[in-house]
Amino acid sequence: MGFTNLFFLWTAFIPVIVLLYYFFRKKYKDQPVSSTLFWDEVMQETKASPYLKHLQKNALLYLQLLALILFVLALMNPFVKTTEIAGEQSIWIIDTSATMLAKNGERTTFDQHKEEMKSLASALSGRPLTIITTGDEPKAILRQETKAAVIHNAIENLEVTYEEEQLPKAIDMATAFIGESATSIYLFTDSVERGELPIESEKLTWVVKGASKEIENVSITRLAATALEDTTLALVQLKNETKTSQVVQLSLLDGAEKRIVQEEVTLQEGEEWSKTFEGFPPVNLLTAKIEVNDDYEVDNTMMTLIGSGTSEIVIDQQMHQLVQKGFQALNTEVKIVPSDQLVGMKDAMIVTNQSELLDKSKSPLVLIGRDDVDAKEVNALVDVSQDSLFAFSSLEDIYVSSIYPPFDDFTTIATIGEQPFVQRSPSGDIVILADIEQTDWPLHPSFPLLLWGIQNELMEGTQNLGTFSPNERRAVSLTSGEWSVYSMQDEYIASIDGGSEFRAPRVPGVYTISSKEEEKHFIVQITSGERSIQEGASFELGNVQNDGQEETTKKSFVQWLLIPILLLLVLEWEVQRRRGFAN
Repeated sequence: MGFTNLFFLWTAFIPVIVLLYYFFRKKYKDQPVSSTLFWDEVMQETKASPYLKHLQKNALLYLQLLALILFVLALMNPFVKTTEIAGEQSIWIIDTSATMLAKNGERTTFDQHKEEMKSLASALSGRPLTIITTGDEPKAILRQETKAAVIHNAIENLEVTYEEEQLPKAIDMATAFIGESATSIYLFTDSVERGELPIESEKLTWVVKGASKEIENVSITRLAATALEDTTLALVQLKNETKTSQVVQLSLLDGAEKRIVQEEVTLQEGEEWSKTFEGFPPVNLLTAKIEVNDDYEVDNTMMTLIGSGTSEIVIDQQMHQLVQKGFQALNTEVKIVPSDQLVGMKDAMIVTNQSELLDKSKSPLVLIGRDDVDAKEVNALVDVSQDSLFAFSSLEDIYVSSIYPPFDDFTTIATIGEQPFVQRSPSGDIVILADIEQTDWPLHPSFPLLLWGIQNELMEGTQNLGTFSPNERRAVSLTSGEWSVYSMQDEYIASIDGGSEFRAPRVPGVYTISSKEEEKHFIVQITSGERSIQEGASFELGNVQNDGQEETTKKSFVQWLLIPILLLLVLEWEVQRRRGFAN
């Protein structure tokens, strides 16, 4: 709060003058005197009374003093500073990723940002507002909205979607709304680098609202499991992102939430810890949980579905022996089959170099090399994407002398000199565009680890649909007809038609999708990027009015002082009327 007319500060002496007047004012009261001989003595006793006695039980004095004080404040024109958003319009980009659920004090970062949004909405002053939420498919939930009630309702309905934020996509959408108007873009997130924000226009300013404190996090970064005969083998990785050592209680649970393994782990500052667990009974679902005192709970749980173990691995007879030996080391159920018998194989994972089987075979397929085209020489390093297939294997150090041309409609998950090296088909088949003999891959530890990853991905079995990220869209193999999705608590989620594109639920967990004839299980799990918390900060970039700062205005509240002043004057007049001026 401040005052614009400090010149009138001298009027503060007026209430002091009134107070002094009451100090020296004689106060009379009715008192019978038996004789005029005692009059002087009674008057002297009255004059000898303390000055403060004149202030006791004098409502008129209090009313006058209060009215004068408020009048002095009104003359000085008091004001409060209010913040208004710069620019002719405003665009808000709301990060709805899972990391926004990290505790930022007593509340989550997302809840704190919602409170900031409500406050800023009151400072729009009629400017149009566009609100965009992040994700793989950014959404504009408000476009050029000016109605305060609609804006507050949209803010109240915002929810975390658990998806990766993918800010470049949201920024591209926001840029389309800018036009020629001076615009302030507010980014409500936990952490972002200044270099990620484009500053290409003088009519644009960025206001980033990040996490207000450093967030401590310990997470489960990896969980892989496979069935080996009558036992289960599991690998768990933990990471401590805090600056102090942390004591973690790690538990492995089966599908019935029964604890299989429990272990206390001490993680030092920044330590990554991993361990293989074996010897416990076969399970269809394995859940890893940690109990630790940190600010982010979403990444303290991780799940994986384990195949039934009945499927076989069938390897083309003409494949290199290193491929055969590699899979045989992982699974005892490996068969070497002549090339012309692979088409009719069912309920088995096929390993071959026959490209035509991608269309002819309905079984999961691993294509290593191609038999329909010639390879070309390459001289570059391997670069892998953030794909779950490479969670435990690194291909950067391997040497590849030649690769085959890629398939046009397949997704590339590893490259060599910007040329596809490993691809995934729309149905989930894995394609390695090189012959094993043209690489030194078998000499590296990543070779058996990648084969293990391929086996886990393709041998989840007919009972499992796989693992999805929140809201992920994917083509899945479902028979025609209606399928219903339920949570593990039997709560109905959605219905889809078999053969159509499948979209995973928003909340991480284990789900069931069923038709009249069959039932499958699948997992929704946050991605690896949402299992790490970066240190955030708030800052501003750009130059739209007031050096890109939010506009600060002085809002006077003199009008709110005039009403109590008038009321006090009416009360003072009523006191005078009832008591009379002589009193």
